[in-house]
Amino acid sequence: MSTRQASPEDVADFRYRLVAELANPYLGAAERRQLIREKARVEHEVPAMGRRRLSESYLRKWLAIYLKRGKEGLRPRDRRDAGRCRVLSANDAALLLSTLENKPTLTASAVLRQLQQQGKISSCPSKSSLSRLVRSAGLERARRLHQAEVEKNLKFDFFAPLECVQVDGMYTVSLADERGNRRQAVLLSFLDDATRRVLYASFAFSESSLAFEAGIRHILAAHGRIGKIFCDNGSAFVSSQTQRILDTLGLVLVHSRVGRPAGRGKIERMHRTFRDQFFRPLDPQSIKSLPDLEMRFHSWLESEYHRSPHRGLGGKTPLEAWLEKAHYIIPMDPTVNLEEIFLHQAPRKVHKDSTVTIDGTLFEVPSDLIGERITLYYDPHLSPERRRPLIVHKSQRLGEARRVDSYANAHVRRGGLQKEVEVTKESPEAAATLRRPVDASLAASRIITAEQEHME
Repeated sequence: MSTRQASPEDVADFRYRLVAELANPYLGAAERRQLIREKARVEHEVPAMGRRRLSESYLRKWLAIYLKRGKEGLRPRDRRDAGRCRVLSANDAALLLSTLENKPTLTASAVLRQLQQQGKISSCPSKSSLSRLVRSAGLERARRLHQAEVEKNLKFDFFAPLECVQVDGMYTVSLADERGNRRQAVLLSFLDDATRRVLYASFAFSESSLAFEAGIRHILAAHGRIGKIFCDNGSAFVSSQTQRILDTLGLVLVHSRVGRPAGRGKIERMHRTFRDQFFRPLDPQSIKSLPDLEMRFHSWLESEYHRSPHRGLGGKTPLEAWLEKAHYIIPMDPTVNLEEIFLHQAPRKVHKDSTVTIDGTLFEVPSDLIGERITLYYDPHLSPERRRPLIVHKSQRLGEARRVDSYANAHVRRGGLQKEVEVTKESPEAAATLRRPVDASLAASRIITAEQEHME
């Protein structure tokens, strides 16, 4: 058992990982009850307490708090009587713990009832007091029985579209990059578990959390809410920025165990189909660039893969299965600003020359923020030269930071640093908004913004 004092953030994150999956809007009442029972049967690594089981009542209580107050409500409250039971006397507590240790198959509540019936204990402590006493003595039932951890296999037989989305990367053919060097192209694919439809696919020369975020954003904007996302433990899926975005959206990210890819058979089978039917007949020498490969792949994906009968779907095609169940999809709340949510955050302390740095690029902020800690929100997909980070200080928006022109800045007189950053207001035309698909059978290619379309 760990002796480190757990921070409120650690406890809130732990509780969130347990109950966020239970808040899946696609779960029925019976499925949610079964999932709670499964979570209560296994041990969990509780912050500062070690491995232990949690009762169903705890899980239901935390779920209710999360649904009412969000992740912030899961932060623990300080209490002064941790590890003590004020109702039981020292002798009664010692008797109960001794009996509990000698009867490992019984719960603390059962042992207490027996001692009360025998007249050995007259006090009636609450469940929380009894639980604190047992935890402080290290006599949880799971520890007393010394049971091995019962692995919880995730349910991977989903019914509704977007109830579970699997994602994985696959190394494909070797191409020349912008510098002429030969590199392997990596295909990142998002597969809908229920219908086998590929919701998003893109090529790059490396696995990136930005591509992962772009896929999630596409699916949310193009189709609707996602129940859960299942992936491996690759570096592209464990970014702190990505996790913050998922927490904001209330999306559950489930990782398969290292060396035990249980439940990933469907996306692995899809990759084998890609290799056999698309990449094997493909002549790599005929591919001119990464966009050329992506265009060919999406043409094959929409004309062949999505329109071929699938044995796992009873002979239906992925597109037929998707259209048949599309009415089960829960749409996104129109008030949710995805463009703002997917901005990255950069906490910074303003230097004495009223500048801050993001990815090696200097930005200038108002001089009255010198020495203050601010948060910059920026689009990570834009190059540092094109970024206009939003300045937030004490929950107030203070406009945009301006990139410092090193050459011009060298010829500016530095007096009292009175030059202020212009606070700009974005016009509707300047803010590039994502286009929403009007048909459920649109391609799985990326949504093109108005700015990108103009550049093309």
